[in-house]
Amino acid sequence: MSRPPRPAADIRLFCFPYAGGGSSIFRSWAGHLDGRVEVCPVLLPGREERFGEPPHTRVTDLVPQLADRLAGWFDKPFAFFGHSMGGEIAFALADHLCARGPVRPAHVFVSGCVPLPGPVQRHTLPDPELLVAIREMNGAPADFLNNPELIELMLPTLRADFTLAETALPDPAAVLPVPLTAFAGTDDPEAGPRQVKAWSRHAGGAFELYELAGDHFFLHDAGPLLEIVGRVLSSGSGPRGPGSGPHSYGRSAPDSR
Repeated sequence: MSRPPRPAADIRLFCFPYAGGGSSIFRSWAGHLDGRVEVCPVLLPGREERFGEPPHTRVTDLVPQLADRLAGWFDKPFAFFGHSMGGEIAFALADHLCARGPVRPAHVFVSGCVPLPGPVQRHTLPDPELLVAIREMNGAPADFLNNPELIELMLPTLRADFTLAETALPDPAAVLPVPLTAFAGTDDPEAGPRQVKAWSRHAGGAFELYELAGDHFFLHDAGPLLEIVGRVLSSGSGPRGPGSGPHSYGRSAPDSR
């Protein structure tokens, strides 16, 4: 993660990507948020500039490394945002920091993920079936799915990410003592509003759920989501109280790119 461009901001927002995603997903987000929020995309091993590093398959291995490597950035208020796999990482890292103390995030945003086992364990599928599953999720551009060389190059990272995502379930008794906001796509068959609401049982602080129009990759239409994130972070008010929501919000999301 390179040093973000807003050192005078009031709060840092560390962003964690979905399976197969990199820090580039979040590079436009600063343009949607005012100067009080400093967007900090976290680049995980196995992608972009860290492509040569082996990707992690267990959140329990990844989280202590993230805590140590990001510690120098926790010198001002900060929050976590993660989508799909990234949401599970964000929650696990927040839980780790809260247990270790005294530094903890001011807010955690989990998006497009659930704290329960999914109906399909994609990471165990043979390569052809895994690619079919990725296509059905609208989870990769056609340039990737139609390029055998690129598939061969990237499939190990995708499989590792799915392994992490599908095994990174929080302890049923885990309760995060900070405000928690969840986002769900109205047309997401596996992480829709009903399923995502399950995060409320892990919220020791205030909890709020927002429904955003679109499928699993609704965050590619970042405006509606970031309007909420920006309001929460800039106001410092957080959700209104335990069990708040769900709220319908936003426009239809475009196809994943």
